[in-house]
Amino acid sequence: MMYPAGPGSGDSPEGFPEQPRRQSQIGNRTAQTLDAFFTCRKNVFLAKSSSSQVEGNFAMAPRGPDQEECEGLLQQWREEGSSQVLSTVIDGPLVDKGLAESSLALLMDNPGEQDAAPEDKWSSRQLSDLRAAENLEEPFPEVLGEEEPLPEAEGPMWAAVPVQTGPQYTDCAVLPMGALATEQWDEDPAVVAWSIAPEPVPQEEATVWPFEGLGQLQPPPVEIPYHEILWREWEDFSTQPDVQGLEAGDGPQFQFTLMSYNILAQDLMQQSSELYLHCHPDILNWSYRFANLMQEFQHWDPDILCLQEVQEDHYWEQLEPSLRMMGFTCFYKRRTGCKTDGCAVCYKPTRFRLLCASPVEYFRPGLELLNRDNVGLVLLLQPLVPEGLGQVSVAPLCVANTHVLYNPRRGDVKLAQMAILLAEVDKVARLSDGSHCPIVLCGDLNSVPDSPLYNFIRDGELQYHGMPAWKVSGQEDFSHQLHQRRLQAPLWPSSLGVTDHCQYVTSCRPASSERRKYSRDFLLRFRFCSMACRRPVGLVLLEGVTDTKPERPAGWAESVIEEDTSESELDVPRTVGTIQHCLHLTSVYTHFLPQHGRPEVTTMPLGLGTTVDYIFFSAESCENGNRTDRRLYQDGTLKLLGRLSLLSEEILWAANGLPNPFCSSDHLCLLASFGMEIATP
Repeated sequence: MMYPAGPGSGDSPEGFPEQPRRQSQIGNRTAQTLDAFFTCRKNVFLAKSSSSQVEGNFAMAPRGPDQEECEGLLQQWREEGSSQVLSTVIDGPLVDKGLAESSLALLMDNPGEQDAAPEDKWSSRQLSDLRAAENLEEPFPEVLGEEEPLPEAEGPMWAAVPVQTGPQYTDCAVLPMGALATEQWDEDPAVVAWSIAPEPVPQEEATVWPFEGLGQLQPPPVEIPYHEILWREWEDFSTQPDVQGLEAGDGPQFQFTLMSYNILAQDLMQQSSELYLHCHPDILNWSYRFANLMQEFQHWDPDILCLQEVQEDHYWEQLEPSLRMMGFTCFYKRRTGCKTDGCAVCYKPTRFRLLCASPVEYFRPGLELLNRDNVGLVLLLQPLVPEGLGQVSVAPLCVANTHVLYNPRRGDVKLAQMAILLAEVDKVARLSDGSHCPIVLCGDLNSVPDSPLYNFIRDGELQYHGMPAWKVSGQEDFSHQLHQRRLQAPLWPSSLGVTDHCQYVTSCRPASSERRKYSRDFLLRFRFCSMACRRPVGLVLLEGVTDTKPERPAGWAESVIEEDTSESELDVPRTVGTIQHCLHLTSVYTHFLPQHGRPEVTTMPLGLGTTVDYIFFSAESCENGNRTDRRLYQDGTLKLLGRLSLLSEEILWAANGLPNPFCSSDHLCLLASFGMEIATP
């Protein structure tokens, strides 16, 4: 531990004159001892007095005794303890012993009165004692080259204690520690208390600096393990489930956990290496990252795992085999074009049975709005309940995973991609009665909370006409640019086959009540029609079979009025500048940490924390007063039971951002627990 320099260091502050020193007889070690003595004196004087009546003087003595008693105690110290204290100080290096072990409390008279000999009793006596100590050779065997340490000096322990800083105390009194037990002293932050500990404290254990008002060189900060900095708490919103994963309450529930995680494809990381200059190269190695990711999967052990930025070769060679050994069944969809990463959805077949899997490609040839290679994946899973529950049923679960385009300027592309995904979810999750089964939609949406895209997913409606394209995702502000792309209605052409309600056109057609029935007489009308009497091209000529042309009977009409057997095209109205959906989704996370007063963060590009990863789930909106507020939801068939808390930007900065040795992706994983109602017949 380092301490402020003493007079011997040559940087005496103004108002504290240098004291004369003699070092010729005891060598350098005695000089260090004197430095320690004067350093203690100087540091004590640097404490600021709380009394405005004393200018330049500091009084350190117990309350009550007069000046004679102070001088008597000082004389006792000279006779009994001076040599012991000095030998204790020089028993080791100054840095190791510390000034806190010197047990000296001194008073410096007013610098302006140093020439007044009658009033400077303490200074003259102090110097005479030190000069006498310099002539002593026996108490300092270490200085003369001896290696044997002196035994610990036994004697009274001393302490400088806070006192009244009045003009009546002009000297310093040094009291035994025993005197402190009989009288309480008022603590003053401007006064310093020094004391000798009963036993020397090792440097590594003396971690607390107890002296207010004195400077100290702080030791280097102790490295805090990353798992302590990045500690994430589980927020439980339900009672403890039983061993079968079911909860007793109003009714049994099927409980499951779902994780969404952008694991950072290695190819993408290498293509944007400038984003990871803050990371040590070793932690960016795929072998290191893969081991960390697998350990994270094993630790949280979700029932459904939705991954983004999954590199194709890593998936087939390492991730899929490892996840299969952990009990997962995996589905993967690579991005279109020449991209090497994609999305994956993995589930445990012991908890779910697959009903259908639908990969979603957002690329549409010839359509400029949808010329990007992003993809999604939609699965319909049937929960498996324990056999002991008897005849019970659970609704299917629709799980959608996607990674939307990153480009902050192309909000129109993001909206079109999301509309296609919602149309696919609507088709997969639609039940026979027209309602939807429970839905979980998750992934990296490259949009911030409360952005127009986020509000569209949560609220189910967005008026986009005339909106700047960069504003859709809210990632960056390009309002300063003169020429901005603005959204025009309709956002996508009708040829896409998706309505403004984010449904496929075929899903909007009414089902035909019955097959068309044709009578025999109606079909015979076509026997001698013009098309029937025309010789087909390439017909093989066979005598008596195909060599004759059928003759139309007299009175037979040449053309037949055919019934319109084709269904009329469904007229799908397009709303002007508005898109909607009817899936009733809300976010698992609130995007704010009330205990820290900071927003939640899921990623830190270029050191700036933001949220772009989400888990949305279906919940029914509830009424708030006289209106329906879609931001308030009541429990439906899918209930949120818990979630893994996120972190703030400041906490991630303390861990050197993302990735780091503990978290091997530039995103944090999202984890939530849900419950589904179990219906009884």
